[in-house]
Amino acid sequence: MSNDSSAAPRSTYASYPSLLDRTVLVTGGADGIGAGIVEQFVAQGSRVAFADINVDKGRALLSRFAGTGPRHQPRFYEVDLVDIEATQAMIARAQADLGGITVLVNNAASDDRHTWDEMTPEYWDDRLNTNLRHYFFAIQAVAPAMIEARNGSIVNIGSSSYMMQEDFFPGYAIAKSGVEGITRTLARTFGPDNVRVNTVLPGWVATERQLTKWWTPEGEEGTLNDQAIKRRIYPAEFAQMVLFLAADDGAACTAQEFLVDGGRR
Repeated sequence: MSNDSSAAPRSTYASYPSLLDRTVLVTGGADGIGAGIVEQFVAQGSRVAFADINVDKGRALLSRFAGTGPRHQPRFYEVDLVDIEATQAMIARAQADLGGITVLVNNAASDDRHTWDEMTPEYWDDRLNTNLRHYFFAIQAVAPAMIEARNGSIVNIGSSSYMMQEDFFPGYAIAKSGVEGITRTLARTFGPDNVRVNTVLPGWVATERQLTKWWTPEGEEGTLNDQAIKRRIYPAEFAQMVLFLAADDGAACTAQEFLVDGGRR
């Protein structure tokens, strides 16, 4: 099997009328799973903002939409999400530009490999700050507009890694397990205001980062052996669950985990 992240199976995906003109913010949206989510929301006619620290990747994603005539061109905001003050200021700018954000996709994360014995307190803090803390404070910034609108969907991107007991990045896996705590706690908090909070957990998704940094023939063979579906999973496919939860079609879903992993777990 070639090392190619673009070879997604051909599919005709659903269109969601309720996502037309809906305001969406995707963190970590410049590449990988996040870019796939951005592209799919743009295809739905949503008003999309995405935030990332990687300016080159962000501009490259914007260039994909140049001259294509989507209903709304997405907006890119450069920000280091570890900086909470900067993150919340970015969200304020995005809301001023687009109107109140009614869909937040907390996606930004880093799955750099490390072992338990090399962990330092500083790197522990870095892993939690990079993979968990900004989720809560992004929600804190968008929730007032959602509550005022009595309509909102927060989709937190988790990871199946802690469920699989994968041990090659303990700080990442432990942080990702905390995403479910955010989801279930805040779903109860915001439910009376018709604001939903869910988690979508990827398995092994064939992004450029995964294929260039972590892919091995042995690793892929093991993954496909574990999966019920014997092929790669791609960002555009993963994004479909996010779209469903953001749309009115997912209006009865909250406080839940949804696995998109080809039946691996």
